[in-house]
Amino acid sequence: MSRLCWLLIPLALAIPARAEDLPNGWEGAIRPEHVRPHVEFLASRELAGRSGADSAKAADYLTKQFRDNKLRPLFADGSFEQMIPTSAEADSSDESPRIVGRNVGAWLEGSDPKLRDELIVIGTHFDHLGTRNGKIFRGADDNASGTAMMLEVARQLAALKQRPKRSIVFVGFDLEEQLLWGSRWFVAHPPFELDRVKLFITADMIGRSLGDLPLPTIFVMGSEHAPRMKLLLDDVGSPRGLEVARLGIDLVGIRSDYGPFWNEKIPFLFFSTGEHPDYHTPRDVPEKLDYDKVARVSSLVLKLVETTANADGAPEWTDEVQPNIDEVKSIHRITELLLQAGEKKPLTDLQRLIVTQAKNKCQQILDRGTFNADDRKWLIRISQVLLLSVF
Repeated sequence: MSRLCWLLIPLALAIPARAEDLPNGWEGAIRPEHVRPHVEFLASRELAGRSGADSAKAADYLTKQFRDNKLRPLFADGSFEQMIPTSAEADSSDESPRIVGRNVGAWLEGSDPKLRDELIVIGTHFDHLGTRNGKIFRGADDNASGTAMMLEVARQLAALKQRPKRSIVFVGFDLEEQLLWGSRWFVAHPPFELDRVKLFITADMIGRSLGDLPLPTIFVMGSEHAPRMKLLLDDVGSPRGLEVARLGIDLVGIRSDYGPFWNEKIPFLFFSTGEHPDYHTPRDVPEKLDYDKVARVSSLVLKLVETTANADGAPEWTDEVQPNIDEVKSIHRITELLLQAGEKKPLTDLQRLIVTQAKNKCQQILDRGTFNADDRKWLIRISQVLLLSVF
C-alpha cells in the first residue's frame, strides 16, 4: 500500500472491540486454508519482496492461478499480461520502450446475453518494496493478503455451475508502490471500454487491524459515491466474526489502486483493515496475519461481487456525499479503545491528552445530537492528529 493517511472517518457503524461481541453473521465460503498458501508464497523469502525481477515471479504465479482456474486471458493476443513501460518512455517514439512491470489479468464471461457486456472488476496490487540494505520487505499484509483474496474469489466464481450474469474481470496490478503506476497504466490503456465497468473492487492490507487495536473490523470505502452499494452492504451483512465499517473516501484521498477508477467516476469499493506498526517494515511477515480475518473479508467480497453481478440494476456514480453522525460515534469508540488498551498500546502523556480531548469533544457532539459542517472539519483534523501522533 502506498503511504496511506489513515483518517479514521467516517465509519458508518459503531465498532465493537472483540469478535465475540459481534452480532451473528453468516458462514463464509472462503476458509483460512484457502488464502494462507497464496500469502505464504507471495510473501516468501524466495520472492524477496516482489519488486523488479522478483515481482515478475509473483506475476507468473498469478498467471498460473488464472490458467488453472480456466479463466480467459484479458489482454490482446490471448495474453494474461499487460506490459508496463516507464512513465518517461510511455509516449516515446522508441518502438521498444523499457518494461518496468506487468499487470496480470483474466476474466469470466457473464451468462446473461443482455448483461454480459457489463463488467465487475476486482483488482489488487501484488508488488511490494523488495530488498533494502539486505533486509527483505516481505509484504504479507501489504499486499499478499489482498492478492490472496482476489485469487480465491476468482477460483470460487470460476467453479460455479451457473456463471454470474455480468462478466467478472480479475487483475493483479504491479508497481502500486511506485505511485500506482500499474493501475494508472491499466486505466489509461484498458483492454475494454471503461464505461462497461459498473463496479471496481480492490483490497489492500486485510489481515491485521488498525494500530493493532482489538478491532474485528474491515473498513469499506467508496460506497458513499454509489448509493446502490451502500444498500447492498447493509443487505449482504457480513461473515460471522467480522464487522463492516464504511469510510468516506474523500477524506482519505488517493492512496491505493482505486485512485485511477475514482478519477473516472467509476463506482468502487476499497477494503482495508488499516495501518499497523509493521506497515512497510521487514516485520510484515506471513505468521503475523489473522487468516480468519483474511478469509472473512474474502468471503464478503465474493458475496458482494456475485450479488452485484446478478442484480437487475448496476451501481451508478454520484458526486453528492451526505455526512452522518455515526462518524462521530466511531471516532468516540476508537478513542475509548485507545484509552483502555493499556500496555497493548501504551500512550505518552501528550498522546493521552490528545486522545482524551478527542473523546470528550465527540461525546459533546453526541450529547447534542447534531453534526454540522464545522464539526466535520474538526473531525477530519483530529483524525489526522491521531494518525500522526498515535498510530
